[in-house]
Amino acid sequence: MLTDRREALTRRRVQTVNRLQALLAELLPGQAKRDLTTGQAKAMLATVRPRDIAGKTRRRVAAEELTELIAVEAKIKKATAELKTMVLAHGSHLMNLHGVGPVVAARILADVGDVARFADRNRFASWTGTAPLDASSGEHNRHRLSRAGNRRMNHMIHVAAVTQLRLDTEGRAYYRRKRAENKKPLEAIRCLKRRISDAIYRQLLADAAHRAEGADPGGHCGATQESSAVDLPPHIDTSDQPLPGPAQPTLQPRRQARKKAPLHAHG
Repeated sequence: MLTDRREALTRRRVQTVNRLQALLAELLPGQAKRDLTTGQAKAMLATVRPRDIAGKTRRRVAAEELTELIAVEAKIKKATAELKTMVLAHGSHLMNLHGVGPVVAARILADVGDVARFADRNRFASWTGTAPLDASSGEHNRHRLSRAGNRRMNHMIHVAAVTQLRLDTEGRAYYRRKRAENKKPLEAIRCLKRRISDAIYRQLLADAAHRAEGADPGGHCGATQESSAVDLPPHIDTSDQPLPGPAQPTLQPRRQARKKAPLHAHG
C-alpha cells in the first residue's frame, strides 16, 4: 500500500513539474529548464515582475504550483524513508544490489511474497518477464524481450538496469561487453535485466535462508555491501537462455546441513 502511495505521489510530482515548466516558459521565454528543481524554479520565479493582469495571474499560479511541488516532494521523501525502514525490518538485503533502492526493494518484496514458490532462477525470470524469447530467423540467432510476466516487476528491474548504466558499475561494463559482441542496445539491455533478475532471486533466497535460521536481521548471508547484478561466475551467461527450464538451484538450502547434524551427534 505504501509503495502504491509513493508511486502515486511520483506521478503527481511529474504532473506538477510539467504545469510549472509551462508557466515559467510563458513568464520567461527561452529560459525554461527541462530537469527543473524546486530551487531553480524559486530562483526563476523571483526574477519575474509582470505588469499586466495576465502575467501577474501566471506568476501567482506558478507560485502555487511551486508550493504544491515542495509539499509533494516532502511527502515522497517521507514515504521513501518509511519504505527503507520496512525493507530493513524485513531482514532484506536487496538494497545491497546496485540500482535497487528502497522503492524497488519494497515492490519486489510485496509482489514476490514467498520466493520458495519459484523452483529456480529460470522460473523466476519467466515471472519477471526477463526470460528472453527466441526470435531467431534463418542464420541469425537472436532473442527479444518477453512481454509476459509481472509488468511491475519488469519495470522495477528496468529501473535498476538504467541506474546501473548511469553509474560506473559492473552492470555497465557487462552491457558494454554485450554491445562489443555486436548485440543491439535493446538486446544488451535484455541481457542485463536477466542478470539482475538472477541476482535478485539469489538475494531473496539468501535472505529467506537467513531468516529461517533465526539470525540477526542486520547480518549478511551470502551478500556483501559490494553485491551487484553481474557477480555470477564468468562462465555462466544466463541471459542467453531463452526460456525457463531445469536448472540447479543457485543457493543450496541450509536446512540440508541441519538434517545432517544429528548424524554427527550420534557418531
